[in-house]
Amino acid sequence: MKLISFCDPTSNLTSVWFNKGFSPCFFYTLFPSLLLAISLIFGLSQLFFYRKYAIRLESYQISYSPWFTIQLTLPIFLSIEALARVIIEVVVINKGVAYGYQIMCNVFLIVSWLVIVIVTYVECRWTLPSIPTRGHGLVVLVFVTLAFVIENLTFLSYFSPLWWFEERSRSNNIELGLFCARYFFTSFYFILTLCAPGTMANRPAGYQPLPGYDGDDPLISIERGIQNVNGAFQGRDRQRSTWMGFKKKMILLWPFMWPRGSLPLQFCVFVCFLLLIAGRVVNLFTPIYYKLIIDSLTITNQTEESKTGDGSTRAYTLSELQFRWDYILTYVFLWFLQGGSMGLLNGIRSFLWTWVQQYTTRAVEVRLFSHLHSLSLRWHLTRKTGEVLRIMDRGTNSINSLLNYIIFNIFPTIADIFIAIIFFLTAFNTWFAFIIFITMLVYLISTIILTEWRTKFKRDMNRLDNEMNAKAVDSLLNFETVKYYGAEAFEIERYRDAILSFQKAEWISMSSLNLLNCMQNFIITLGLLAGSLLCAWYVVDGTKGLTVGDYVLFGTYMLQLYTPLNWFGTYYRMIQQAFIDMENMFDLLKEKQEIKDAPEANELIVTRGEVEFRNVSFHYRPDHQILTNISFVVPPGKTVALVGPSGAGKSTIIRLIFRFYDIQSGSITIDGQDISKVQQRSLRSLIGVVPQDTVLFNNDIEYNIRYGRVGATSGEVEDAARVAEIHDRIMTFPEGGSDYDCDGDEYDDDDHHHPYDGDDDDDDGYSDGYKTMVGERGLKLSGGEKQRVAIARTVLKAPAFVLLDEATSALDTKTERQIQSSLAKVCENRTTIIVAHRLSTIIHADKIIVLKDGCIVESGRHEELLEIEDGVYTNMWNQQLTKQDDSPITDSFNSSQRNEG
Repeated sequence: MKLISFCDPTSNLTSVWFNKGFSPCFFYTLFPSLLLAISLIFGLSQLFFYRKYAIRLESYQISYSPWFTIQLTLPIFLSIEALARVIIEVVVINKGVAYGYQIMCNVFLIVSWLVIVIVTYVECRWTLPSIPTRGHGLVVLVFVTLAFVIENLTFLSYFSPLWWFEERSRSNNIELGLFCARYFFTSFYFILTLCAPGTMANRPAGYQPLPGYDGDDPLISIERGIQNVNGAFQGRDRQRSTWMGFKKKMILLWPFMWPRGSLPLQFCVFVCFLLLIAGRVVNLFTPIYYKLIIDSLTITNQTEESKTGDGSTRAYTLSELQFRWDYILTYVFLWFLQGGSMGLLNGIRSFLWTWVQQYTTRAVEVRLFSHLHSLSLRWHLTRKTGEVLRIMDRGTNSINSLLNYIIFNIFPTIADIFIAIIFFLTAFNTWFAFIIFITMLVYLISTIILTEWRTKFKRDMNRLDNEMNAKAVDSLLNFETVKYYGAEAFEIERYRDAILSFQKAEWISMSSLNLLNCMQNFIITLGLLAGSLLCAWYVVDGTKGLTVGDYVLFGTYMLQLYTPLNWFGTYYRMIQQAFIDMENMFDLLKEKQEIKDAPEANELIVTRGEVEFRNVSFHYRPDHQILTNISFVVPPGKTVALVGPSGAGKSTIIRLIFRFYDIQSGSITIDGQDISKVQQRSLRSLIGVVPQDTVLFNNDIEYNIRYGRVGATSGEVEDAARVAEIHDRIMTFPEGGSDYDCDGDEYDDDDHHHPYDGDDDDDDGYSDGYKTMVGERGLKLSGGEKQRVAIARTVLKAPAFVLLDEATSALDTKTERQIQSSLAKVCENRTTIIVAHRLSTIIHADKIIVLKDGCIVESGRHEELLEIEDGVYTNMWNQQLTKQDDSPITDSFNSSQRNEG
């Protein structure tokens, strides 16, 4: 049996330099052996020490990056390439003959790359008990550097006929293609290894059980460790790539992107994708027909010989020009279809996609608005309105931007690059495809790396932009407070500092953007220069069969390709920006709904109207108890008042009845039904509230009253206003409210600034006064007027239960008496709970509960509580008597609510 030769006949193992280049047998024997030695000897030794001494890192110490995943994947691709190469060399190139150096080379490379990928992974997930290094260890760096150098040494054999660079044949084209793939993967892996995306700088030493532990007191070390952990999380959040969690983000957004339930919109999406594919075809054929036109208009020199009369020969030249109107018509039509952003295909696609885009915007905004309304009162008390509105606006816009850039810009650009590489590989030769491939590769990689680097600057700029807008909105919403304390200069200075901080971050972001643009332009210019010089040389040489039209084709195609590619950085940056804008919106969507209906919650059914608290305990924070084992009953149709010093938990009880919060223990029942097990909607529909600080919508009075029951008729709204004794006052208001300037006094017949004109009717059955705008939060109305609007709203709702949360504490005595008369009508024959600060307003109550430090200390009627010597209620009563000159109020409210003398 004939033994397999180690070297092929054209090279040998002993000669290093042979026939203008390295001997392939020597080259592919020595260097793979070096790589294998480094990986096995030093790599396995490093793995041994890691196995014996290393400690696995905690999750907060690990740098999560998609680049690290790519770094681990590239050696696998190189191993697959080596396996494919040995098969192709034996089966296709050598026609079944296997040379020993080829088999050995590829086997060594497969083993080496697999070992080094294991070492890379271990270095990023374990640490030795020593000062940690920044980036990868010496073994990985030496191995990858040597692999990169070996691939570059191949170019020294460019002019050798033993290699595949010059002579074009099937086997050489295959070898060159494998080399290009191997060179790309090795170069990319070399760059990622230098960047070390999977390692952390300043990582704590491996022997530390917690970051920050230094052998001191364990509790102090643990606390310091927790602080470092939080800092690590914040740093990782700031540095993380915006592409992290891309799959989860797309899953969350998919219901908004795909128009489910709408066949016309789904058809529009389908047509848009067909137009996108048609655009790729048009982009390919437009420069081809331009080349055909140039060739048809170019003089073709053909030398022919003819015999003269004397028997001699004479050479002459024929010049041929062709008028190809069909080429011109086709080219113009293709250009009309293409036409950049104004072409017919893009125009139709933009027209159809507008409907899909509107669907997405509508679905996202409604979903986000609904989610915000489902969040708890606890969250809304801590949020900043201006910042939330800014997040909503930018988040919804970012979704449409993301879809447009990815689907209609990034994907088509990448598709055009692959089409161009295949076209030049088949229509020209390998070198043109190689130039395009390298140029595009370097351009894309550098753009992505620099854009990822810029992300932290853009994120900081967004954060400062949110803070700037939040300060502006907060200051304008509190316009009166600013004026009360003369703090205009202070607010202006705060806003100015916020703008300066934002502009500093903006300058850094824009400077890094200019650096990115310059780098992109430099790479594109080099690629265009290299391709143009090569094409021009082939045209002049004449041996490659290229014409002037081919040069025009190359230049046109490259410029056509580079135009969207030049925008690739912008597209990628805008996608990054869209992801950054979406991050805050995702944070809002991820806010948990604290108060939820039970899975099988039923509607609340009121039969009698009894409210009962049973051993209720509640706290906002575990370290501060608000209510402790509170128990009381509000009988049907009766009035119970809650009094006590500030912070005793009175208003908290009102919020708990409305189920703004869930209690920690005990139960709250209405007619024996636990409110935590009924639907929130049905519970709140049966409760009417008149708060201390009535906040109205910036709309007309009609809108604010009708808000109590949005389906109410015009007559019902007017009847509710009459019960609240504000109808006559409304009649004096002007329509639109632009001239209205209430002086804030209590309701009085002599306080009319705009006499009623006698016209009670308009198209809606109201006087013009019902159309008066109340201003931001109702600031155009006085305190008494706002309270009467709130009462009218509650009357219109017609609730079974009424909650009065210090509804008159902010009013003067005269206005309070008038409001009490209206409240008496609202509370008549309804179960009522009153939170009061002025004890004179609740002496009529059927039962008064006195709270102190979250506990019930006294309860009874007014007279019974006054009989308790040195009681809490008695002391409060006596203190208020000394602060007022007028006697306790005994008006119509008292007579209507008292059941006995």
